[in-house]
Amino acid sequence: MTQIVEIDTQTLSDWLEEGSALVIDVREAPELAEMSLDGAIHVPMSDFKPEAVPTDSGKKLVFVCAQGMRSFQVGQYMLNQGLVDEAFNLSEGLSAWVQAGKPFKRG
Repeated sequence: MTQIVEIDTQTLSDWLEEGSALVIDVREAPELAEMSLDGAIHVPMSDFKPEAVPTDSGKKLVFVCAQGMRSFQVGQYMLNQGLVDEAFNLSEGLSAWVQAGKPFKRG
């Protein structure tokens, strides 16, 4: 069984800058209303639909949530089901992203 790979905020930032990553935000709508990342695809964990995750983009799939726990579970699920060959999780989630001073949208 393949394991999801933990990445830090700088790695995700670099990948986004070079256009090699796609962010899958598994937070719920009220959380998304508070802050979000530009270009992230919202697929809430509570109503998770694997078919909503674009697995054929050729980009690295990085799963994110507030603290990194739900996104880890969703990414690992995608791997366990054989829906993706690799998946990445933003370690410590979007709270670490904000704390690192990385760009995000409010509201």
